[in-house]
This record gives sequence, C-alpha cells and structure tokens, in this order.
Amino acid sequence: MDIAGTSAIVTGGASGLGAATAKLLADRGATVFGIDLQGSIDRADADVPAGVTLVPADVTDEGQVTEAVEQAADSGAPLRIVVNCAGVGWAGRILSKTGPHDLELFRTVITVNLLGTFNVMRLAADAIAGTEPVDESGQRGVVINTASVAAFEGQIGQIAYSASKGGVAGMTVPAARDLAQQGIRVNTIAPGIVDTPMLAGVAEEFRAGLAEGVPFPKRLARPDEYAQLAGMIVEHDYLNGETIRLDGALRMAPR
Repeated sequence: MDIAGTSAIVTGGASGLGAATAKLLADRGATVFGIDLQGSIDRADADVPAGVTLVPADVTDEGQVTEAVEQAADSGAPLRIVVNCAGVGWAGRILSKTGPHDLELFRTVITVNLLGTFNVMRLAADAIAGTEPVDESGQRGVVINTASVAAFEGQIGQIAYSASKGGVAGMTVPAARDLAQQGIRVNTIAPGIVDTPMLAGVAEEFRAGLAEGVPFPKRLARPDEYAQLAGMIVEHDYLNGETIRLDGALRMAPR
C-alpha cells in the first residue's frame, strides 16, 4: 500500500516514537494527524514537521478520539494508516516496603496502554472500512500497535506495564482476523530499549549500562528506526497479524 496520498493517525505524535513516525509518514506524502495530550503538544512547540497536524485528544476518551478520527477522515485524503504509540510506563512491585501495588496506578497503565490502543483501533477501523479498496485484494488500510519486549520478559516492577503490553500483543491476531473482512491489516511492533524523551533525564552511565545489555548493535534503538519499521509494515501488503520485536536480540533480565 502506498503511503503517499493517504491520511494517517499517529497517537503519541508529539514526541518520541510517535513524532518520528509522524515525520516519516509526512515525508513520504501522507497527511498526518498526531493525537496527543495538550501538554505534550505544547512542549512540541515549533518542532512539528510539515505535513503533521497535532490534535489534542485523550486516547481513552471515546468522544475526543471520534472527533480526531473524523478530522483525519475528512481531510481530503482517505484514512488508511493508524499507528498507536501513546503509552505510559510507571513502575511498581506487587509488594514493596510501602505495601501492595497501588490499584489505581495499575488501572491507569492498563487504561492508557491497552484500552487506549483498542479505542483508537476500533474507531479508526470503522472509518477506514468506509474507504474504497486500493487493490484487487480489497485492502483498505493498516493498523500498527505498539507493545514492548516487556510483554514477554517483564522485569521486576513492570507488572502493570507488562500486563498492558502483553494485552496489546495478544490483540494482534484476533484483531487481524476481525478486520480481515474489511481489508484492514493489523500488526504490532514490540520495541526494546529506545532512546526516547523518557530517557532524556537518565545519567549517561546508566544509559551505557542499558546499551551494554543489547547483543547487537550494542546501543539503544532510535525512534527513527521504529518509524522505518512502521513504514515498511504499511508498504508490505502481505504482512498481517504479526508482532515484530525491534530489540537488537535483547532478552530482558529480571532487573
């Protein structure tokens, strides 16, 4: 499927993986709508690339996402691409010195990472299903969700994050099967350790330690490498129902 001439939605589009993906899609000719919280959009300021419009919306809010999807669908280019990058990653053990894991913290991580991904996917898929097919196979679009290697090897303190990302990975095959009739492919990227703004405040020594655990290349992944893979998934028409690790062969240790 060609990227040029389409409309695309990227959640978490104001920074990190989302911003890199939004830029790549725009550079390849898509009209991109980056969904993010207002605070994140304010911080992006003048760093928004040409072809990308940042739209304030909470991915867990049905009404706000519906309005954002309608904006993309009514842009004059058919909505065919959705990349879900929005997420949070707060940590906590099931039991710690302060007591049991905070239930609301667990609920929030699940709500943003899993429910938010599902909410955007279902509403955007409904809009994509109304477009004309792009080929003789009946293809209309593609959804790319973001899991994590923590879905498979969650570390100590990642119980909420791992559960949420495991849920995202678990949705991949049934979502691809559910949406096959509408000609919509669904794939998931499971990144390892990516050099995003979340790591910006971490000491260089700690960053070097993280990179040392990656077999090869022995460094952190870059957001543009995630974006490159997302672009490849969009353009590869036979890639469907897959969760692809982007981790340099990293397998996470317990801590």
